[in-house]
Amino acid sequence: MNKIIKIEKHFFQIMKILGLDMNDNNLKQTPKRVAKMFVEEIFSGIHPENEPKISVFENKYKYKQMIIEKNITVYSTCEHHFLPIIGKAHVGYISNGKIIGLSKINRIVNFYSKRPQVQERLTVQIVDMLKKILSIRDVACIIEAKHLCVNSRGIKDIDSSTITTEFRGSFRDDYKIKSEFFHHIGFFSFKT
Repeated sequence: MNKIIKIEKHFFQIMKILGLDMNDNNLKQTPKRVAKMFVEEIFSGIHPENEPKISVFENKYKYKQMIIEKNITVYSTCEHHFLPIIGKAHVGYISNGKIIGLSKINRIVNFYSKRPQVQERLTVQIVDMLKKILSIRDVACIIEAKHLCVNSRGIKDIDSSTITTEFRGSFRDDYKIKSEFFHHIGFFSFKT
């Protein structure tokens, strides 16, 4: 049976158990809308066939400095409470002879975001994919995000956010490079 149909049936039951009037015109189509949204949008990154196709190009200009894509929108879902994670990712790498189109970095972030997730794993997955695609060691990713499981329930701290980092190669080992990355994305700088 189709995933959308299965989820629709189960979500209908959840709404009914909650005591909602499933004959209400505003609610009748909600189970179908939610099921379609789960499969086709919010959790589309679960399916390997949705992994973005990334073309790698020769770095003809011999550019040897950082390539940074910052302020990439992150929309994900906390795997513990199925509530939104909303934030920004900043990703950088240093080419060793290969580059990818800048929008492809956004696509990588989006792909791994579209699944039940924890921010720490998301940060590592982005770095691992770039390392693999480009055969490089110098990759960095910082994600700053609000978790609605913290902001809207439990402690209900609407001002807090979570920062995760993953640094590989010279981004981890060289404080000057790490500091330059922080400077470019607008974070603080390290002092050596």
